[in-house]
Amino acid sequence: MSPKVSEQYKKDKKHELLQAAMRVFIREGYTQATMQSIMNEAGISRGALYSYFDNIEHAFIEVLQFDDRQDILFFELSDSSPLWPQLTDWVNRQRHSLKTVGQTLLLAKAEFFLSPGYRRSKESFPYIAQRYLRIKEAIESVIVKGTERGEFRPRLSPEAVALYFISFMDGLMLDTFQLGAETTLVEEQLTVFLFSLKEMLCPIDQV
Repeated sequence: MSPKVSEQYKKDKKHELLQAAMRVFIREGYTQATMQSIMNEAGISRGALYSYFDNIEHAFIEVLQFDDRQDILFFELSDSSPLWPQLTDWVNRQRHSLKTVGQTLLLAKAEFFLSPGYRRSKESFPYIAQRYLRIKEAIESVIVKGTERGEFRPRLSPEAVALYFISFMDGLMLDTFQLGAETTLVEEQLTVFLFSLKEMLCPIDQV
């Protein structure tokens, strides 16, 4: 009789597998990644891997969720500190991400969204639409909170600002991945982004 495995063990093991799978997708992209690659990276058996992920699509969606949680958690900002400095701190942190964009999931994401499997049956991947809405709602909630606390006096709706936030960062990430940070002038573009965000939100000390 095989020993009973605790729920905590399963949770910890899945966390390890997600980290291994993420390394594979970052290194190989989506189209070149295989379940065998993940097995080799994690150092586990086929049976163990398939007990967590059904196929490479399933593994990628799980990795995407794992990666997205980091961004969503960031937007659960501190209630005790002013929100504008926390937002600008997040934008400033993106400088590093943009300069090391080749070490992110961007290539794998682009390949997945262009893959025949996804394009043929988008309805089979409800998380893709859900993730966009969750990130939008996370940013939107910060703006609403800042407005309620009297820290922001937004000129535009929180929803519109949140959508702009996502579109700008996603576009800059993609362009920088293709062309390089020197060509896309990352520093200058982030300065412009912060300027425009300030004009939209009107932080109270700027009014």
